[in-house]
Amino acid sequence: MSSTETSTQSAAPRRRHRREPKSGPLAIDVRGVSKRFQVPSHRIDSFKERAVHPFTRLAHRELEALKDVTFDVRRGEFFGIVGRNGSGKSTLLKLLASIYRADTGTIRMAGKVAPFIELGVGFNPDLTARENVELNGVMMGLSRREARARLDEVLEFAELEDFVDLKLKNYSSGMLVRLAFAVMLQSKTDILLIDEVLAVGDAAFQQKCADVFRDMRDGDRTVVLVTHDMGSVDRYCHRAMLLEEGEQRFLGDPEEAGREYMRINFRDHRTGTAKHGTGGVPDVQARVVEARLEDERGGQIENVAEGEPIRMDILLEAIIDLPKPSFNVTVVDDDGDLIFECEPKVPEGKSGRLEAGERLRLRGTLENPLTPGRYTLHCWVARTDEIADLALQTLEVLDFVVYGTGSAFGKVFVEGEISVTPEEDR
Repeated sequence: MSSTETSTQSAAPRRRHRREPKSGPLAIDVRGVSKRFQVPSHRIDSFKERAVHPFTRLAHRELEALKDVTFDVRRGEFFGIVGRNGSGKSTLLKLLASIYRADTGTIRMAGKVAPFIELGVGFNPDLTARENVELNGVMMGLSRREARARLDEVLEFAELEDFVDLKLKNYSSGMLVRLAFAVMLQSKTDILLIDEVLAVGDAAFQQKCADVFRDMRDGDRTVVLVTHDMGSVDRYCHRAMLLEEGEQRFLGDPEEAGREYMRINFRDHRTGTAKHGTGGVPDVQARVVEARLEDERGGQIENVAEGEPIRMDILLEAIIDLPKPSFNVTVVDDDGDLIFECEPKVPEGKSGRLEAGERLRLRGTLENPLTPGRYTLHCWVARTDEIADLALQTLEVLDFVVYGTGSAFGKVFVEGEISVTPEEDR
């Protein structure tokens, strides 16, 4: 074994690097904010009902949407807010946008704010795209000349140059969301408040949106994103906050916020048990008993040489009964971006069922196209192989380094046959 191999393999693995939280001045400062709503127990929907019962007093119940929420966001930070439906996420975003007023507490915003609570709000369907873009720009504080100047850029991003003079009422839903998203991006404000807008348009447009959010993550604008997509939270956010029943349950690392969200999402908050459909599903379904990388002789290693296969041996134990478990092994880089995945096949014995306490070994070899760097091996465990079954757990199995002398221009290196021939003059 070379000295290089010895020193590299002896290096202690560490958890993959997380994006460091921003350390600039405060852009948003929220202290002790609470918000309550009066919800009527009975609605009067017609003039006739009101005329027949003019003195009827409507009963109300009090809904406490937010309870003593405190956090801050630094300038240039990409901040995520996650939680189940009804947890208070959208209410908090509307408080930040000054659409609602807090009952108690203070909110301070340092900079010009652009709220995008719902894509397409403020569009007039009887006006053309050209007229709507101009009108929207003026509403955001631009002059008419400035609003017109950004038209070409908006239409190019939305891929709607051929439909600029078509009224929006004749747009398809996909065209409308593309236009709305493009208009949102042209806002030159300091703080963006965005509610559930990542899954817009077709796959190609979604990738374009993902590229924009990646640029925002690395830029100077402050972004507050409300979403149910934990992958987006982990991918873009510097920090994240979890709300549950109006209370702040977690604030910090976005990956950990995603795990807490998944635990709560399948837990009955009254009994402390998890839920899935009509049965209980705990938040933890399996655990890693042991995991290691091996060399070609089966000996344990800590890291892998460039170009050498990734030989893994993972022992899992079921915490609950898994009726028909499925697994997915993924490798992510130091920034948390998915590099590749592999789906192991579960044997059909016992109909694939894994009882609580039973163990299952995942052992095999993966091709290694990775360039030198640090990576993390994850194992995703689903209790069944049904797409509709959302009870999913991710296990961080181990960290490892791919070492070598290759030039790391990308994350993977692939073989190919590409001919190079001179072109004769004609």
